[in-house]
Amino acid sequence: MTDNANVKTLDKVVVRFSGDSGDGMQLAGNIFTNVSAGLGNKVSTFPDYPAEVRAPQGSLSGVSGFQVSVGVDVHTPGDQCDVLIAMNPAALKQNVRFLKPGGVAIVDIDSFKEADLKKALFTTSDPFKELDIKAQVVEVPVTSMTKAALADSGLDNKSVLKCRNIFALGLVCWLFDRPLEGALNMLRGKFAKKPAIFEANAKVIAAGYDYGHNIHASVSTYRIESGKAEPGVYTDINGNTATAWGFIAASEKSGRPLFLGSYPITPATDILHELAKRRDLGVKALQMEDEIAGVCSAIGASFGGSLAVTSTSGPGLALKSEGIGLAVIAELPLVVVDVQRGGPSTGLPTKTEQTDLMQALYGRNGESPVVVLAAATPTDCFTMAYEASRIAMEHMTPVILLTDAFIGNGSSAWRIPEPSELPDINPPLLTPERLAEPWQPYSRNEETGVRYWAIPGTEGAAHRVGGLEKDYNTGAISIDPLNHEKMVMARRGKIARIADDIPALEVIGAEGADTVLVGWGGTYGHLRTAASELSAAGTPVAFAHFNYINPLPANTAEVLRRFKRVIVAELNTGMFADYLQSKYPDLDIKRINKIQGQPFLVSEVVDRVKRVFNHKC
Repeated sequence: MTDNANVKTLDKVVVRFSGDSGDGMQLAGNIFTNVSAGLGNKVSTFPDYPAEVRAPQGSLSGVSGFQVSVGVDVHTPGDQCDVLIAMNPAALKQNVRFLKPGGVAIVDIDSFKEADLKKALFTTSDPFKELDIKAQVVEVPVTSMTKAALADSGLDNKSVLKCRNIFALGLVCWLFDRPLEGALNMLRGKFAKKPAIFEANAKVIAAGYDYGHNIHASVSTYRIESGKAEPGVYTDINGNTATAWGFIAASEKSGRPLFLGSYPITPATDILHELAKRRDLGVKALQMEDEIAGVCSAIGASFGGSLAVTSTSGPGLALKSEGIGLAVIAELPLVVVDVQRGGPSTGLPTKTEQTDLMQALYGRNGESPVVVLAAATPTDCFTMAYEASRIAMEHMTPVILLTDAFIGNGSSAWRIPEPSELPDINPPLLTPERLAEPWQPYSRNEETGVRYWAIPGTEGAAHRVGGLEKDYNTGAISIDPLNHEKMVMARRGKIARIADDIPALEVIGAEGADTVLVGWGGTYGHLRTAASELSAAGTPVAFAHFNYINPLPANTAEVLRRFKRVIVAELNTGMFADYLQSKYPDLDIKRINKIQGQPFLVSEVVDRVKRVFNHKC
């Protein structure tokens, strides 16, 4: 970072918007993120929702936050922010711990009256001194300036106050030299059916931007470096939307119609919402009456020849377990998306964890193996949804795709791939050529062990599937003990052979390191950054991340055995570490665990790795 007068140039910057859950912090943060992505910045976001449906206004429990990092080589939303926007005392109190020393806190001073301070449980009349803030505090009359800008708008007071977030957004756009054109385009799209509201927000964002010019001598401004981007069309996309788009792309590539049968559940519901919009692409999305109906409707669609998907979170995955077992024994393609959240039971619906891994691997009765994949970032949700669809259809098996609330709600800048860049998907459809030979419902490809997909209505391919065990040759119901064992091993072997059809495990960085930091799923950005920081500081640490959980990549044992130390970091009590230990008992696996409903901080991973090096854990 270099200083030029009051202008700071950084390779990345972190901004945190905070206020009441009704103050529009998520909208302001999303617009700032989109504008930054459009300028060629890498972005990573962390929407931090309150768990309460609507806590009392101005209370500590009702604070909503949105943190975003923009710049070059961005992999996480950042541990601490350079700039904190606090719309009331409660937001400041709850979020000041995220503000870097020497950073900037912008507060709506109109919301810091005595009554507001009492709601936030301040004990003095000077909240800034009470919090011992080691940063530059900029007191901005956001509320009164918003009212002044809209004095002639004709809007009622409630509607005027709803625009406060956009005034703050305008000020932040000035602070980071973001042009207003991109923000105005997003507002125009959001309020296309409410032109009066758009006009009001357009006035307010301009007022916030102009206010920044008027106070330019009293606060530092920032210029953010941009990296060289690969040519293409870019957008800012969150993980749930990327997941939905991955399924659409897989449907187009495979030629199989897309069906989603789901029941709404936080934080997975946005997948259902997104696919419900896409009737123009032939998508059939049904909101079912419950989780069991969701998975069963998808199984029916799969039998009928569709790319069948059901989406849920942890409690819903538990309810779907019997249905998934049916898809296993029927050997039908099915993708189950589990956007993980804090548990058990209802737990922490708006918070993130990685605590469904064992349920995904083993949470069914009988020998019931399924493929388990995990997306690493919001944009990787597209890739892994596409890959889950490919594996499900090409190998005729259920696939559970694990994402989580952090990457499902979070967003990143994404280059939309060209169709030619996506791998082919070739479902093993029963063709007339295959029907020319004697055919049975469980006739298999000799190399892969995969049965053929006989679409109902195919002449000569009438058959039934169901939950009772079938004869290996004829497909008729069988209770023969040896046949049952043969079928169990056939289904098991089919999953194991998928290891030959997935990418090898890669190791990133730290050539010659004797320690590897291992992660899976949505911890990717934090762990990769931690490994880089450790290596740059003289503690060489390599990094390996798993997208493929069952089966594991074929070279997993060879990779992990290269290292003296294997450290597995995950947002649970050690599920993946236990899984790896069961597969490779000779490894001495160290563990870094966090179960707080929050993603890792890079700093805490760095500290824990150092403790392992110093034999303190």
